[in-house]
Amino acid sequence: MKPALAVLLLVFLIPSAHAALPGDTAAGKKLHDANCSGCHDSSVYTRKDRRVNSLDALKAQLQGCGHIAEKHFSETEQQDIVKYLNDRFYHFR
Repeated sequence: MKPALAVLLLVFLIPSAHAALPGDTAAGKKLHDANCSGCHDSSVYTRKDRRVNSLDALKAQLQGCGHIAEKHFSETEQQDIVKYLNDRFYHFR
């Protein structure tokens, strides 16, 4: 019984961990599609040797990309993009 209980807890707790991340996924997708996909496609997020391996690294990468692309995202926009990327590709807690 205990392994089954552990699996159930994981099923219920993991989605709530993603929901706790601030931001709006739909708004983040729109921002991403308008500002990020011109430089790279989604394969950069899914390749085995990706550089982003944590939520902090994702946030730092977004800031670096914004700087290189000469884009200034507000704090809310950054949260939205990070939320979208995390929900869609990374699934960090």
